[in-house]
Amino acid sequence: MEWSRAAWARHVPGVTDEFVAGLGDGTIHGLAHATADTSADRPAVRIGSEWVTHGGLDAMAARCTGWLQSRVNPGDRVLLAAPVSLLWIAMYLGILRAGAVVVPANPSYTKPELDQLAAAAGPALVIKEVDQAWIGGKPEPWIQRGEPDSPALLAFTSGTTGKPKGVPLTHRQLLTSIRSAMAAWRWSPRDVLAHALPLYHQHGLGGLHATLVAGSTLALLDRFDVDELNHEVEWGDATVLFAVPTMYQRLAGAPVWKNRLRLCISGSAPLSAEVASEARRVLGRQPLVRYGLTESGLNVSQVHGEPHTGSVGIPLPGVVVRLADDGEIQMRGPQVFRGYLGGEPAFTEDGWFRTGDLGRLDAATGELVIEGRSKELIITGGMKVHPREVEEVLERHASVAEAAVAGLPSDRWGEQVTGWVVVRPGFAFDEAALIDHARSMLAPYKCPKQVFVVEALPRNHMGKLDRKRLLVAG
Repeated sequence: MEWSRAAWARHVPGVTDEFVAGLGDGTIHGLAHATADTSADRPAVRIGSEWVTHGGLDAMAARCTGWLQSRVNPGDRVLLAAPVSLLWIAMYLGILRAGAVVVPANPSYTKPELDQLAAAAGPALVIKEVDQAWIGGKPEPWIQRGEPDSPALLAFTSGTTGKPKGVPLTHRQLLTSIRSAMAAWRWSPRDVLAHALPLYHQHGLGGLHATLVAGSTLALLDRFDVDELNHEVEWGDATVLFAVPTMYQRLAGAPVWKNRLRLCISGSAPLSAEVASEARRVLGRQPLVRYGLTESGLNVSQVHGEPHTGSVGIPLPGVVVRLADDGEIQMRGPQVFRGYLGGEPAFTEDGWFRTGDLGRLDAATGELVIEGRSKELIITGGMKVHPREVEEVLERHASVAEAAVAGLPSDRWGEQVTGWVVVRPGFAFDEAALIDHARSMLAPYKCPKQVFVVEALPRNHMGKLDRKRLLVAG
């Protein structure tokens, strides 16, 4: 508790309990409407050559609400599975203005996947495509529907360790999460955020929320492309960049970009020292690492102006973090959800959210270091091995671009530490050399017994490593 509260003051000097309590005041759509009143002509969102001001987006949202009035009631869920567009954003706000709950979904889902999601969410309406005609009707006059503790979102977890779980989130939880990070990262109306992250995921959606709350600008790519991102950063006057490590990795070998970036954020997966170094060369700024989950939003971040590798930082204002005896990261605070759809256990007996992630405090910096998922922990010969520790060692070998480690069933060891690597261009795969390299840096029980070469590591849509697919392949 003391460590967490001291961390708040490092992020936001002079932070008070009253400041933290006020972060969740309001509703997402209410704050977006207020921004439109005060900053109507300021550019809000740009996607390619299309753009809209905050006032224009508010008007579009009002018309979407008008279209929704005869189709949904306050509290209903609306499954939004359309491709990203300005109309998607207007419909998102329109659903909230109608007092309904958004269920964001990946537009590339197959029919069976969408059917499964719909069966779990129970939506009153499913939108797979947003029609321009829907904003041609009469706008719904502004009415403040919903309160801070009203449900705003039914999100679903990424599902790399099991079946995705439904996560109900209120306006207060979502606003506390993003406003806490905005305060820590010194967000202002002058900022221009560039990212290609999906809006059906918390990381990308948080960027939209920051834009709507601050009255700043979002330059959104409908897909990740290095050249298009370069254009947005160099010529779109971007000041903030949101990305995941796989995106930063794609910058390898690129020429130095001219830019005005003041802040680059990395999250959703571990950022290796080499990828961070190359990103710093290209962008002129090292990514600042943060940690968060669907269930709790943005929780931990490195301190603004102090980016580095090796940790994810310290708790953001409002978040209280503790480590259980087995190293599990547990937390509570106004950002944290109150339970899964369907009631699956998520909390300790004394009310702390069990993240399932394992961590430790770095002895030198006092910052949180993520060591992996509890379900990914390898028990070999009765000894515990954190996959990420072994991956970091393998990635220090000159021939390795990326590495993944998991436990394969073993009659002798129970689980056998096993590695998969992507080899750098110009290098040959040498299993024996990689195992010898690991033995020079790790205790024998942590070293991989086998290493396989793959063209690419399996990842989900947010760049998180999917070890289950490795185990199937192995």
